[in-house]
Amino acid sequence: MEKEERIDDLQYKGLKIIQNTNGFCFGIDSILLSNFASEIKKDSKVIDLGTGTGIIGILLCAKTKISKMVGVEIQEEVYKMAKRSIELNHLENKFKMINANIKELENKLEMGTFDAVVTNPPYKKNNTGLQNENEKKLISRHEITANLEDFIKIAAKLLKDKKDFYIVHRPDRLVDIIELLRKYKLEPKKLQLVYPKPQKEPNLLLIKATKNAKPFLKMEKPLYVYKENGEYTDEILKIYGKEN
Repeated sequence: MEKEERIDDLQYKGLKIIQNTNGFCFGIDSILLSNFASEIKKDSKVIDLGTGTGIIGILLCAKTKISKMVGVEIQEEVYKMAKRSIELNHLENKFKMINANIKELENKLEMGTFDAVVTNPPYKKNNTGLQNENEKKLISRHEITANLEDFIKIAAKLLKDKKDFYIVHRPDRLVDIIELLRKYKLEPKKLQLVYPKPQKEPNLLLIKATKNAKPFLKMEKPLYVYKENGEYTDEILKIYGKEN
């Protein structure tokens, strides 16, 4: 299969990103997570687990005043592509990449040193659903190299006490997510459901959890992506920086 790269304009503060059309291109879930986590405080040190093309880290560098961004990506080709996108946006002094499995991070990074962890992990359990995709898409979509518990477990270890973890996932994994968060002392603090349209069922969820925090979960108002006529809602246009 030939390598088919393109440079996409993110239409936000002049940012661009390199993607491979034969690989796994980022979706709205990454955009929504970067917006959900844009409350991260000034001078924070942030890590993105399973960063892929680097989209979340690039957007957070633009939307916040974080001091350092670290992206972890297991696929070498995707890791190299993310590095080139970082250079394209002149973020190499702030955004660093690591080519590794997240399960190896205890040997590569100092634990308990991050102010925030963000992740858009594979949604599908291994051996479930159709798997006739190429290897890049399989690793991005299915829990092949690391599962949900691996992501949450290492996130808890990476975080400083009372600091925050942000994740985007599917609503059908909500019980698993909350169970695992509490297992690793990450207390769910904020939850938002994302609906494709007003009359549809939610297809994404966003959760913020805080390490060693007291229980109190705030339910955010639902986020609708499209109006009934198929146009983006005002909320989504605002996230994309295109509000009227």
